[in-house]
Amino acid sequence: MDKKRHMFAVCAYKESEYLERCVKTLCAQTVKSDIIICTSTPNAYIDAIAKKYDIPVYVRDGESDIRDDWNFAYNTADASFVTVAHQDDEYSKHYVEALYEKIDRYVKKYGNTSDIIMFLTDYLPIKAGKRGPRDINCKIRRLLRIPLKSMCLSRCRFVRRMTLSLGNSIVCPSVTYNKDRFGDDIFTSELKFNIDWDTFLKLAQEKGAFLYADKPLTFYRVHDGATSKEFIENHGREIEDTAMFRKFWPKWVVKLIMKFYKKAYDTYD
Repeated sequence: MDKKRHMFAVCAYKESEYLERCVKTLCAQTVKSDIIICTSTPNAYIDAIAKKYDIPVYVRDGESDIRDDWNFAYNTADASFVTVAHQDDEYSKHYVEALYEKIDRYVKKYGNTSDIIMFLTDYLPIKAGKRGPRDINCKIRRLLRIPLKSMCLSRCRFVRRMTLSLGNSIVCPSVTYNKDRFGDDIFTSELKFNIDWDTFLKLAQEKGAFLYADKPLTFYRVHDGATSKEFIENHGREIEDTAMFRKFWPKWVVKLIMKFYKKAYDTYD
């Protein structure tokens, strides 16, 4: 059997009230793609949703851990391109369609998919159950990603690094990784909150391209149960944000950036 071109691997944790909504948006894709659910907290709630939508469930043994859970989901998906979907978030029905359009355009221009690092999209926040409008954090991230709209510029390591140098401009659930190129265990960061930002920086330093669809094809849910809010309250985010900025800038510049960057935390107030 030929290897699948793309798969969604949904990371499910405990009994999220948003899991079914996430799954529905994946099932509604205009271009169909296989879906799996991966969890380290197996329960009847997850099983019931999986059964309802005829989706296989894979269980990881051991304590829940973001890096290990994400790697398990990514590794379990047997496809050339893998999207690690988060249970709280939603996707436009055109997500896979846009992914394939970008891949096909790249292949037409550069000859093959081996140089593709990953695909990413614009996004809108979901607050109080409603998609959008863009908040200030969303607008700033979009501005930082402007250079990636050029397929040529997206092949430049310096450009990719700069789009990440003033903050994590990429929303994690919007990303599809080229598993054919990178194999298993793509998440290797020792950070707990900024594992995604650190991973994107690692990948930005590889030869190849980020394929960017400047359309809101991913919807990122902001709610009290979000991991982001937990790390803001325990100051873990501030510590890790500072550590990430130090990978780009001298200490005095980092202090200046953090004075403004912490205002983004207000998104969760």
